[in-house]
Amino acid sequence: MNLRYLARLRELSGAPVGYSGHERGIEVPIAAVALGAAVVEKHITLDPTMEGNDHKVSLLPAEFQRMVEAIRAVEDSMGSDAERAISQGELMNREILAKSLVAACAIPRGTVIEPTMVRVQSPGQGLQPYRLGDLLGKALSCDKRAGDFFFESDLGDGGVRARQYQFRNPFGVPVRYHDLALFSQASNLDLVEIHLSYKDLEIPIETAVPSPVPLGLVVHAPELFAGDHTLDLCSPEASYREHSIQELQRVINIARQLKERFTCPNDVLLVTNVGGFSAHHHLRHDERDTMLNALVDSLAQLSSDGVEIIPQTMPPFPWHFGGQRFHNLFVDPDFIESFCVEHGYRVCLDASHSKLACNHLGQSFHGFLERILPLTAHLHLADARGVDGEGLQIDEGDIDWPMLFAMLQRYAPQASFIPEIWQGHKNQGEGAWRALERLETHDRASAGSRPTVEGAAATNPTIPTSVGA
Repeated sequence: MNLRYLARLRELSGAPVGYSGHERGIEVPIAAVALGAAVVEKHITLDPTMEGNDHKVSLLPAEFQRMVEAIRAVEDSMGSDAERAISQGELMNREILAKSLVAACAIPRGTVIEPTMVRVQSPGQGLQPYRLGDLLGKALSCDKRAGDFFFESDLGDGGVRARQYQFRNPFGVPVRYHDLALFSQASNLDLVEIHLSYKDLEIPIETAVPSPVPLGLVVHAPELFAGDHTLDLCSPEASYREHSIQELQRVINIARQLKERFTCPNDVLLVTNVGGFSAHHHLRHDERDTMLNALVDSLAQLSSDGVEIIPQTMPPFPWHFGGQRFHNLFVDPDFIESFCVEHGYRVCLDASHSKLACNHLGQSFHGFLERILPLTAHLHLADARGVDGEGLQIDEGDIDWPMLFAMLQRYAPQASFIPEIWQGHKNQGEGAWRALERLETHDRASAGSRPTVEGAAATNPTIPTSVGA
């Protein structure tokens, strides 16, 4: 078959090339696509035993479908020859499997780093070992305890620390129990968003938050629970879904208790990834409707007085704990809008997730914001690239931030937000503070501007009006 001749044909013709064949099976056309074929021609039949030569070498409909799905997967995997960007999955694996430079002993601020003060250990949360030469000879700008990671800011390259910020919307940062006190006092925050792990559910509230915190509160439910149980309120397995309902009810009860420790006059917002993912491909609309019905039933079983559940908008290809999956709910604006209007919910609009969704669906992010911001209680802000590059630092992706802030003022002026940067909590929240620095500049730049409207005037569906921060 000599598929490598495709490259020669492309060179000779200066035009797109393709592949047409009469061999059985689907492997050859898939390989042709990997080698640059832009068009594939294959015969299809309902019965290979019918009269005529072509029927014997044709694909059955199910085989044709598998070929198309495999070709689409190959196309997605090919990427581009542009500058290499590390994927979310690679970042996750690097943190788990790689090693970091850490302090071998307590090192006071101002000390010049020597080789005996540094050791290498897992996980890969700090400077990688090949940066040792950059670190040696530097004077520390902060104290280090034995076992503390070294970070980029320890090289004297302009690390960012918290300061006072000015935004037109209520803003905060993500926190865990262990850094709540430090982060909540570091800046003029309006709120904090507590990200719970399943282990946090066992900690008494009095221990986790020993004294009142004069800030608003948003709570983020865990996605992973004990026994590797990933929350899925849409699961077709009754026992699995019941387990998810029970776990989320525990989270709701804790959010209700946490509310009493914060300045939260209205229902506390509970950001939840409600499930609805699949392992091998995106689902058909009828399969998605089955998931939706299960979700509505699950939500109806929850006792949520004092808590407003806000499903998070999702990316098309989320990274879960076992690898990359396919998300089916809260991805496209049609689903999000109809769910909120029909069932009386608001959402947490994750800008990074939804930009990726728009890229995948070939839709306008401006149009997405125009429809979904009126249904938004709270936002997660991070940049995005391609269809699976999520959680990027602000200005390191493709989002038009002045446009987003102008749209935010027009359609959701009371909605709160946090920066949701991948690993932004490390090094005393450096990633979050850097994001706020950049977002503040964009918010200021958008002040007084009026976003252009694409298409018809935006509608404002009837939605609940309580705010949790």
